[in-house]
Amino acid sequence: MDHRHGFLNGLDEKKPVFLHPSDRWTGVLTVIENNRAQHKAWGPWTLGSVRKIKILSFLFGLMVTILIMASYILTRDQKGLFLTPSPYHLTVESHPAQLHLNLSFATDYTVVREVVRSIVAKVDFSQRRVPDLRQVREKEPNIFSAISRKFLPHLKNPCWYEEFFGNVTADPYGKNLYALYSKRFQAIYDHLRRAFPAHLHQHAGRQYRLRCLPFFYIIGQPKCGTTDLYDRLRLHPEVHFTTMKEPHWWTRKRFGIIRLSNGFHNPYPLNDYLDLFDQAANQIQDHLTSNSSKTHKKVDIIIGEASASTMWDNNAWVYFYDNGTEVEPPFLVQDFIHAVQPDARFIVMLRDPVERLYSDYLYFGMANKSVEDFHERVSESLHLFEGCLAERSIRSCIYNTTLNNLMPVRLQVGLYVIYLLDWLSVFSREQILILRLEDHAANRKITMRRVFEFLQLGPLTLQKEADITKSPASNTRRPANRNLGPMLPITKEILQSFYEPFNQHLAQVLRDPAFLWM
Repeated sequence: MDHRHGFLNGLDEKKPVFLHPSDRWTGVLTVIENNRAQHKAWGPWTLGSVRKIKILSFLFGLMVTILIMASYILTRDQKGLFLTPSPYHLTVESHPAQLHLNLSFATDYTVVREVVRSIVAKVDFSQRRVPDLRQVREKEPNIFSAISRKFLPHLKNPCWYEEFFGNVTADPYGKNLYALYSKRFQAIYDHLRRAFPAHLHQHAGRQYRLRCLPFFYIIGQPKCGTTDLYDRLRLHPEVHFTTMKEPHWWTRKRFGIIRLSNGFHNPYPLNDYLDLFDQAANQIQDHLTSNSSKTHKKVDIIIGEASASTMWDNNAWVYFYDNGTEVEPPFLVQDFIHAVQPDARFIVMLRDPVERLYSDYLYFGMANKSVEDFHERVSESLHLFEGCLAERSIRSCIYNTTLNNLMPVRLQVGLYVIYLLDWLSVFSREQILILRLEDHAANRKITMRRVFEFLQLGPLTLQKEADITKSPASNTRRPANRNLGPMLPITKEILQSFYEPFNQHLAQVLRDPAFLWM
């Protein structure tokens, strides 16, 4: 079966269209997008394009050089904080001077507060336009031609038989891009290669391969405890996962995105993604074979997939789904998952978005991390977000690929309620379990029992439950990052003000004041 998606046809000619060229917001974006098409860096602050300039003298002070992409470079000095005007204002005739933020002066703090007030005043929670099923199927026909519309009735997990036409002695994973680029999983793929012929189902002189999708997805958010949840769920005897924790197929790999800043690579075919479930599919097949001569007994094994980008990352839309007039994505990841798996279940782990953002900053390997640098990046990102909101809706800015890559910190990931409402536009509330990391850290037993109940898993012995809930937490903050201490109080207050209206609406939607994080 041919699963070539053809996503990259005409990629060199396609440049995202934003607004009228006279708009000051578009002026910067157009320059950046044109450079992006030539595989240059995308923004003045992302991925090493921020350069530190030395202090020439105390008399001349700090100087700004306008060189890169959007004709803008922000200077940094680790000895102090800076509050920088948005680069969206660079298209006006006179460039505003850089404002130095001295923590001893309330006037500078007032400027930051005004930026946040300007953002909060523009917040709205309008509903998205949901595409109909026909539009979704027409947009990605290769997905729907490969996945069965009916799953095997005696399995709890969604699986189906696909006729196998290949050579049994050939390597079925030889061209799998996950296998080629994931050296740490080579041993697993070697085992799957050897086991492949024995797990083909024979019927009426034909050979069939059991294919499966996940019963549930852990979809977010990053730095909210998804790794710890994944590690604990793996210990349940009825739960199996993909051969790697975060395949990111729905959001990135199917488009050929490894890292968006590095341009596009070969898209990962759907078959490569389905191969990730083969280890669990083999166990399900073994159960089916053992039950073949007996009364059919329901196989309770379920498969999970845990990519923390699934809930929020739709950065590829502007390249593949933009028709030149859209300012919001016409299709989101959940539209395609819903079209193939309307009964799927989803688990979301959230935490205080202020602390999530700081943890996000500390996690990624950048040099010279400090609380002052974090504050500076937050200020820059707020200005960028404010500049976008001057021209567009909140949803348009959250899903704006250029803005997301310009912002030095991922402010948008903590706007949980926007993403949740968009998921609830296609899935029911009962299909999405929403947890708080704070509750999970305080009492893992209660959290895990909620997860087991949500997934309709069988009972555990007390010893097995203890093994799952009492193991040390996974993916905690590294010692070097812990040494930096908490963020500055002024940074925390700014971020709390920014996230407050979103948290309030989230608490209303979930009918749970705990999501106020007050």
